[in-house]
Amino acid sequence: MADLSVKVAGVKFKNPLIAASGTFGFGREYGEFYPLSALGGISCKGITLKRRDGNPPPRIAETPSGILNAVGLQNPGVDVFINEDLPWLKQQNTVVIANIAGNTVEEYCQMAEKLSVTDVDMIELNISCPNVKSGGVQFGTSCESVGNITKEVRAHCKKPLIVKLSPNVTDIASIAQAAEAEGADAVSMINTLTGMRIDINSRRPIIRNNTGGLSGSAVFPVAVRMVWQVSNAVKIPIIGMGGISTWEDAVEMLIAGATALQIGTVLFSDPYAPIKINEGLNKFLDDNGIKSVTELTGTIKPW
Repeated sequence: MADLSVKVAGVKFKNPLIAASGTFGFGREYGEFYPLSALGGISCKGITLKRRDGNPPPRIAETPSGILNAVGLQNPGVDVFINEDLPWLKQQNTVVIANIAGNTVEEYCQMAEKLSVTDVDMIELNISCPNVKSGGVQFGTSCESVGNITKEVRAHCKKPLIVKLSPNVTDIASIAQAAEAEGADAVSMINTLTGMRIDINSRRPIIRNNTGGLSGSAVFPVAVRMVWQVSNAVKIPIIGMGGISTWEDAVEMLIAGATALQIGTVLFSDPYAPIKINEGLNKFLDDNGIKSVTELTGTIKPW
């Protein structure tokens, strides 16, 4: 058997497959299907400083080869997560990544401080959130704002820090470089693409928020392209995500430049997808005489 273990920012994962934030909750429901120790890690549902009820429904809908969602970060708040969910998660023998979101830099910093004294293994910074102090512009859409929030959170964060990049930008490589320059230990990418669908009978958007985040197989080629671009621009590890549904997708994303992977939307149609991907990845490595999954990362051949 090949060695499936990888390291991201000094944290060892038994395999490169991580349940993506927002698709796995805090793991309790999926834990009824299989031991969560089968996963390399879990990126928990995005948490905010205070409880959020999220957006009104309808807030999730299927689209061709994907899902459009505007759930609105429904979550119990960071203190409930620390007191009620984290103790259970730490018993599951897998890497625990806390994904944090906020509307001000101060909120992000407060959460980073709170989580830095807990047993979470890493913190993932969700910067696809509106900055209420800058007219609602997302934190992740300019090099300046990405650099600033990374720098501020880095000063309060004692855990390895992952910055989750938005694809809704003109130059993803420069955005990644800004995060790296200000202290990010890794980047995860891509977050959802902004999309919209309209019901032609009611003439209303199919979700109440009008627009939402598009995820699933439809975005996979965009994700591969962006991971490849960023892998040529930064030295820190990349956690690749965006429509990974099969072991072939996983291999492709690793070749593009990812060190580890997050699996998300496919979980809604097949909860066992990470297990199947893991098995397929292992067989591919064995069939090709590759001893470690790390030998795949960034091995794309130029024409």
